[in-house]
Amino acid sequence: MSASNAKGTARLDVETQPPCLRIAGDWTLAHYAELETTIRPLAAAIGDGVTVDMERLGALDTAGASLLVGLLGAKRLASLAQAVPSMAPARRALLQTVGDALDAYCKPSPPKRPSSVIDLLERIGLAMETFWRHAVGLLAFIGLTLETLARTLPRPRRWRVTPLVAHLEQTGLDAVPIVALLTFMVGAVVAFLGSTVLADFGATIYTVDLIGFSFLREFGVLLTAILMAGRTASAFTAQIGSMKANEEIDAIRAMGLDPVELLVLPRTLALLLGLPMLTFIAMIAGLIGGGVVCALTLDIPPPMFLSLLKSDIGVRHFLIGLSKTPVFAFLIAVIGCLEGFKVSGSAQSVGAHTTSSVVQSIFVVIVIDALAALFFMEMGW
Repeated sequence: MSASNAKGTARLDVETQPPCLRIAGDWTLAHYAELETTIRPLAAAIGDGVTVDMERLGALDTAGASLLVGLLGAKRLASLAQAVPSMAPARRALLQTVGDALDAYCKPSPPKRPSSVIDLLERIGLAMETFWRHAVGLLAFIGLTLETLARTLPRPRRWRVTPLVAHLEQTGLDAVPIVALLTFMVGAVVAFLGSTVLADFGATIYTVDLIGFSFLREFGVLLTAILMAGRTASAFTAQIGSMKANEEIDAIRAMGLDPVELLVLPRTLALLLGLPMLTFIAMIAGLIGGGVVCALTLDIPPPMFLSLLKSDIGVRHFLIGLSKTPVFAFLIAVIGCLEGFKVSGSAQSVGAHTTSSVVQSIFVVIVIDALAALFFMEMGW
C-alpha cells in the first residue's frame, strides 16, 4: 500500500457490528499533537470487542507508533500488525520494537524526600568529612614545611634573610600600633569589670591580680594571635594565592626552585620571631590599660599597682603565656600559606581561601589555647 499524504486519523465506526476503529493517514511527529488530542477520548471506548482496521495507515514513525501503542496496547498492536498482509515488514518491526520498549518501560518513582533527621545527619557527615580532609591536608603541609626547614637550616647559603626581614617588618613592626591599642583597651575594660564585681565583696584590691593573671596567661597571647590570624594569615593567603593565580608558582618550579623554601619558610620564621615580641607588647599594654583604670577609679597608684603585681603574680604566668606563642605563630603561618597554595585561577577563589584561612586560624588558636589552659591547670602551673 502506498503511503498517503493526509494527516493521521482515528475514527470509531459504531454502525458496523462489531464496532470498528479505522486508523488512516500519516501517524508521524508532525501530527503528534493533533493525534494525541484525537485518541484521548477513544482510549476508554475501545475494548476487546472492537475491531481495528489499519489498511489505510500511511506514513509511520516512532512518535506515531508510540501513540498507537498507547491506544491499543503493545500486545494487541503486535498481533494486529501481523494480521495486516499489506503492511511492510519494516513497519511491523517498528511497531513491535516500540511496543516492546514501552511495555518494558517502568516509570521511575519520584525520589523520596529524606526526613529532617536524615538530612541533619547527612550534613553532619559532610562537615566531618570536610574537617577530616582539611586536617589531613594541614598535617601533610606541616610535615612538608618542617622537612624543608630541616633541610635548609644546615645550609646558610640557602637562608632567605632579605625576605625574612621584610616579612618580619610586615607581620611584626607594622602590627605594633593595633596590638598595643587593642590590648590597652581590653585591659581597661577588664579592670572596669573586675572592680565593679569585686566591689560588692569589698575586694577591689584584687582587681590588680585579675588584670595581671588574665593578661599574662591568656589575654595577651590570645588577642595577639587572633589579630595575627585575621591580619597576617589573610595577607599570606592573598599574596601566595595571587601568585598561584598568575602562574608565578609554576614559574618558580620551572626554574628549579622550591616554593615552600622560597615562600613559606620566610613567612613562617618571620611570624615565629614576631608573635612573641608582639605578645610581650600586648601584655605590657594590657597591664598599662588596667593600671590607668586602677589609678583613676580605684585610687591604686602605679607604684602600688606594680608592687601588687610583683608580690602576687609570679614569673611563671608570664612564661606560660609566652610559651604558647611559637605554636600559634607556626600554625597561623602554615594555614595562611597552605590556603594560598589551594587557590585556583580566579579572584573569587583568592577571596574564598583568604576567608577560609582566617576562620581556620582563629579556630585552631582558640582550640589549642583552651587545651593548653586545661593542661596547665591540671599540672598546677
